[in-house]
Amino acid sequence: MADSSSTYQAGGSGDQPKKSIIPGFGRFKVALSTVLTMEIIMQLAYIFEYPNCLIDGLRKADTTTSCALLMVSGMEERGQIAPHDISQLLDSLKEIGNPGTASTVQELFLKHTDIPIEEEGAHSQGVIRERGHSEAENEATVDRDHDEPSQKTVGAPASSMSTMSPTSSSLMPIAPELMGHLMNSMTPPGVNIAGSNNVVNISCHVQSTGSVQLATSSSQLDPVPSPGPVPTPDHVPPPNQESDVPDTMSTFIQELKETGKALYDKIQPIPYIKDELDSVDKVFIEVGLERRVGKDSWKKLGSYHDIFPKEKGNPRIQIIEGDPGYGKSTLALQMVYDWCNEVSGSPFSGPDILICLNLRQLKGITSIAQAIKQCSLPFDSKLKLLDVEQLISKSNIWVIFDAYDEYPDQHNKVNFVMQMLKGKIGQHVNILLTTRSSCIPPALGARTGRIRLTGFDNAAQERYIRKVVTGDDEVVKKVLKHLNINPTLGVLCRAPLFSVMYAHLTHKGSMLHEISSVTGFFGHMISCFLSHTQNKLSGADESPENLQTHADTHAALDKLAFEALTSKMQQLVWDRTFFVGELGEVFYKLYVDVGILVEEKETHIPAPGKVPQHKTVVRFYHKLFGEWYAAYHLIECVKSRSYILPENINLYDLKFLFMFACGLDQPGGSQVIKLLGERKDGAESVVLCAPQLKEWSHDIQTTVRRIVSSGIDIYISDSRLLQQSTIQLLELASQHKIPISQVMLLESFSSVDPDSLPLVLRSGLCLPPLSTLKELVIWTEPGREVTVDEWTGILNYTNQCQLLKKLKFYWCLLPWMDSFPASLDNVEVVWAPWFCEYYSLRSGRWQNEDSGEILTRGAYDDLVTKFRERCSDTPWQERRRAERE
Repeated sequence: MADSSSTYQAGGSGDQPKKSIIPGFGRFKVALSTVLTMEIIMQLAYIFEYPNCLIDGLRKADTTTSCALLMVSGMEERGQIAPHDISQLLDSLKEIGNPGTASTVQELFLKHTDIPIEEEGAHSQGVIRERGHSEAENEATVDRDHDEPSQKTVGAPASSMSTMSPTSSSLMPIAPELMGHLMNSMTPPGVNIAGSNNVVNISCHVQSTGSVQLATSSSQLDPVPSPGPVPTPDHVPPPNQESDVPDTMSTFIQELKETGKALYDKIQPIPYIKDELDSVDKVFIEVGLERRVGKDSWKKLGSYHDIFPKEKGNPRIQIIEGDPGYGKSTLALQMVYDWCNEVSGSPFSGPDILICLNLRQLKGITSIAQAIKQCSLPFDSKLKLLDVEQLISKSNIWVIFDAYDEYPDQHNKVNFVMQMLKGKIGQHVNILLTTRSSCIPPALGARTGRIRLTGFDNAAQERYIRKVVTGDDEVVKKVLKHLNINPTLGVLCRAPLFSVMYAHLTHKGSMLHEISSVTGFFGHMISCFLSHTQNKLSGADESPENLQTHADTHAALDKLAFEALTSKMQQLVWDRTFFVGELGEVFYKLYVDVGILVEEKETHIPAPGKVPQHKTVVRFYHKLFGEWYAAYHLIECVKSRSYILPENINLYDLKFLFMFACGLDQPGGSQVIKLLGERKDGAESVVLCAPQLKEWSHDIQTTVRRIVSSGIDIYISDSRLLQQSTIQLLELASQHKIPISQVMLLESFSSVDPDSLPLVLRSGLCLPPLSTLKELVIWTEPGREVTVDEWTGILNYTNQCQLLKKLKFYWCLLPWMDSFPASLDNVEVVWAPWFCEYYSLRSGRWQNEDSGEILTRGAYDDLVTKFRERCSDTPWQERRRAERE
């Protein structure tokens, strides 16, 4: 006998429910459950963003059949399959690499329903759902005659109900933990199984054929209420809704703003100063921002307001990248402040909803709605998960995913964040994702925007000091003075984190301005924190001597930090109980008082209707502090000459760990550099770490010699810290008489200082003459025209490089010179104004390398015209034309 799947159409109070028969859909669901394996079910559950409680229920099912039936029920409930359309399921099966299964499912659907996928879809049909549970509600054929016995069978095909019995030997029990979900998805309208006045007995079985049977018996069943007006396809009320949509939205926004205020209202510039918390708007200073245009070019932005361009067609997903301490999280909190306070003129006050989620807290969370419910709403929120799903599906919503580099699930290929970034789900959501430059999400589409933070310039540093630290002009000048005369300090303080620490501590009398290395700066900063806390706690139960002992003895913390940061899945948060057990109560309390360790409350909602679980977790104030203590353990590790760095370590991500280690211990640092130099990806780390050592051993010189023998590049995109370290390495190599085969300036050249002769980079740093440099290559930004003064300055610079044999210029226009200095007679000079056009300087004249022709003044003038035409759309030529106008 044919089975059917039905949808109810409400009639008058005395009418029998009318059924819209969709033949064969029930049989299709049973057949579908037979082709779903556990692996496919789990992959689909992640792609469909099923909540943890449902995924756990799937995993705990007694049999694969039970799991598959629950999965089928869940897909129907959430709209992934519908009586007229299963295209979403088919697309998802193909996405997870199961086209064969997709083809089988499509054949089963056609076989049982006679509906080709292309002919009709659930969205175009406008089928009325009986309970409005989601886009595709579970449809059941139910006998609603109250004269029948109270034993009812729900969810079985109508034609077979008379032959089915909940105690039949052909039935097998289904897992008890799946009962709740099956009840919710299969209970007919009007049957109250949770009422306080009813005694309800429920039995749930799976037939040997795979179909589901849910039987309920009750001493009293609530009467079927009189149906209200027929809902239209345009408005299907969400399930379990306790109030109308506007009121629910109002509650949602209010609760989000309350949570947002709790985030942005407790900014702590210095870890140990906990009684002077500020709102983010009181301390926020705009950092430098650049937008990537093209493959390798970046364009400066005027403000963070320009992150989302106003023009239509621009990317709705923006990646905000920056090195550690460059203010990514502070910028995210300022955006939250703008939305919560409806700041005039800020684009971030415009969306209906703006949510900031710290990805560090989202381990195991499988959907954006679950993340919002668990992390962005109050503990006692009345909004249910399905309310959140409904609200965000129909809103202009912006989501900030903060700290992707700390996201525990980033290596899970089907995590919901990557699904949103790839546009698989949540296509209506504008996304901002912050991350370290070393941890950009893979395989992003061409429509993803890239923004990078370039840090504080001198003006921003001064604005911060005047706004937050002091308005005293003399003090401001004193604090800023050392940033200009100490190059290491100047580079470090481009990072807002370091700049803020420096400003506050210097104002309080610290001698940070005398520091000449990254390690020295950070070590002195830590000492200031500990000293201040010890003074504050003097007279307490612990004596200053005991506190100092705890401060100096941190091997357990070092080991925890190192193992956490160098594991394949970095751990950045620990359970407080575990941490105290490892470190001891006194040590732990001291480091929390200092502010190096920070406690946070974490909430986990195990399942709908369950009591939320609260616990205290602990993390470092900033990941850099974890790298500082991990460096101590690395030094201990390398004392064993057999120690090998784990292959999975991201050297650039943990560059400060290695820099700190080299600065903390001379012998250990030498061994660290030796290990880095042996890795294929270790050259850049050696460049960063070698200047931290006070002396270079023979092994260090050998490692550096190998690196500089293959050439050194300085890119415009390199951070100031990397550029500064590269310059320091080159200077030290030159001082140790180590030949430098080549230095290539890739769009990083700016000008020449006419007094001291160094080459000035566009970052403001200076490359001094290098006595052992053999070849200098200047690859300018496209379209650049080198002036006579710049050309003369470059030639004077090369005169100071005694071993220089080659000088090359690419992608620029050199000035016409009637004669060249004799010092160039022994130097090979090559000029390529564009690709496939090369000139060599021979006997004081430019000669075309292909034709051998000498470049005359007339030919040079033609070349200038041709060059400007070819490069007319480059930023440099656009600026030249604007200046002439």
